[in-house]
Amino acid sequence: MKNILLMGLLAASSCFADRPEKPNVVRPSKPNVILLLADDLGWQDLKCYDIDVPSPYETPYIDAFAKKGILFWQAYSPAPTCAPSRAAILSGTHPARAQMTHVSGGYPPRPHHKTGWSMMAPWYSARMPAETVTIAEALKAHGYTTGHSGKWHVAMGHHSGYPQPEDQGFDYSRHSRGAHSGLKNRLTGFATRDPKDPYRLDENGFPFDQTTEDAMTFLQDNKEKPFFLYFATWLVHAPIMTRSEQLLNKYCDKLGVELTEAHRDYWKQEGQTNPFYCAMIEQFDTYCGLLFRYLENTDDPRWPGHKLIENTYVIFTSDNGGMEGDRNAIYTDNYPLDQGKISIMEGGTRVPLIIAGPGIPQGVQSDVMVNGLDFYPTILSLTGTAKPAGKQFDGCDISTLLTRNPADASLIRNADGAVRDTMMWHFPNSKFESSIRIGDFKLVRNYNTKPELELYRLYQTTDGKQVRGDIEEANNLVAAMPEKVAAMNATLTDYLTEMDASYPYWNPHCPRNPKREQVPAVTGDSLQGGTALFSFKENGAKVVRADLLYTPNGGDRLEEWFRAPAKILPGGKVSAELPKDATHYLINLVDENQFLVSYPEMDSKVGRQYSTIALPASKKNVRGEQKK
Repeated sequence: MKNILLMGLLAASSCFADRPEKPNVVRPSKPNVILLLADDLGWQDLKCYDIDVPSPYETPYIDAFAKKGILFWQAYSPAPTCAPSRAAILSGTHPARAQMTHVSGGYPPRPHHKTGWSMMAPWYSARMPAETVTIAEALKAHGYTTGHSGKWHVAMGHHSGYPQPEDQGFDYSRHSRGAHSGLKNRLTGFATRDPKDPYRLDENGFPFDQTTEDAMTFLQDNKEKPFFLYFATWLVHAPIMTRSEQLLNKYCDKLGVELTEAHRDYWKQEGQTNPFYCAMIEQFDTYCGLLFRYLENTDDPRWPGHKLIENTYVIFTSDNGGMEGDRNAIYTDNYPLDQGKISIMEGGTRVPLIIAGPGIPQGVQSDVMVNGLDFYPTILSLTGTAKPAGKQFDGCDISTLLTRNPADASLIRNADGAVRDTMMWHFPNSKFESSIRIGDFKLVRNYNTKPELELYRLYQTTDGKQVRGDIEEANNLVAAMPEKVAAMNATLTDYLTEMDASYPYWNPHCPRNPKREQVPAVTGDSLQGGTALFSFKENGAKVVRADLLYTPNGGDRLEEWFRAPAKILPGGKVSAELPKDATHYLINLVDENQFLVSYPEMDSKVGRQYSTIALPASKKNVRGEQKK
């Protein structure tokens, strides 16, 4: 199949070109679906989204694709980081409800620094709940062949541990990082034209990408039946590098940059000026172009006289906002949006979204607010697939919006039939924040920083016409609009309560925290059969919650922790039924001031092996297996 990519891009410019009328043959009732999910691609990283400050990025193939569908200006990811967004898109469940709000979950709550951090994140899952019916499983039950290529990241390990794509409904799965596999030195080691080079350059100077090849292999092998492809490219996630020296030199010349040895790991010039990132963007665009061209030029075996693209829905988006940089380097700039990945400000959650396919108007731009949570119910509708029994969606079916009137926000309805005007984000990790958008306004709640509340008017709508307002989130209206602040804050609480969301906790070891002297203390523990018992003493603050944390595979490389309920009993006692597969466990007590006490005390210095300081579930305590 390597010849698929090596054919190059000679015909890519004709992608989505107008075609003559086809024979009068009925279109197959089960259209194909491709979900193309970029990694850390920002709202301003595509030329077709470029506003205000001109961007140096070149994305001709995605720009051409945008002209053949609907481009959404107000599309959002379910979360500001990748793992919870990916799980939400695949499951249709909000990250707050799924208790999966950040990457690298599945560990006991603990402060990043014992005395330096005033707050700590709650426990959050490393995976989708085991009972989750994914979009792949729903489509598979409807007769679709399902494929995945690229990043997974909804299990304890990126591509190891449970569950993997095959466990969640995918018939085909490949995990290669492709051309984005890291370089030891991004100033050297570029791809060549040597046939033995695994990243050998094509005739246009672009390196071979196994991830794209795997995606196209799946299409080639399964085009004779309805298919669903989840193409989760690693681009444009760090490391910020390219294997194309030609492409890197192009952007150095364009930006007037001369690279030195200092640029091996470092880039501190602000704005969209990083030539490595520029090259990654165009490289990503090129791989998308290869897929678009394949769909455009390949006959549809199920629909004689037509091409695959004519009966394929393509949803193109990103898992979260653009990552603007790290300690050593500036990658990109999401301006005019504020912040980026790992923040619930607009730059962290607003993403590109382009949708094209049968019955969807071409060359249309929409200002309607949509979310990655909408994809699952929408795909079911577009493909005539039944909703899984008992399935609850936190997003909406936007198929009517797509096919009828992309400008009419009233076509998006909640489960109760009301027009949707509200979206909520919850990030009780690192930044410790939640936000809610209702219509033109957005409220941000900060749990650990001042101001506690922020209110921004992103747009101004008059007589049904919406115009740009403060999308920069620069003008905090809290003092000017106290009644709206109170109402939106109450609504945010209602959403979080209904989803049983977990909140961040105060760290009892941080000397800056008032009332820490009131936290309870665990005074004893025992294990009686399968029941774990604890005693505690209150020191001024009432214990209001207790959680059992346990791992079924203590000591394993992928040691994973889960949360189970515990009962607060009279007389300063707590009991919890220990799951039969537990190898180690501990108790978390939460007091009325939202302080969390762990027993035994967890220390991030042990790395990921928290079983070394937790309580053993038995005297023998052999190493267990990962929970399935």
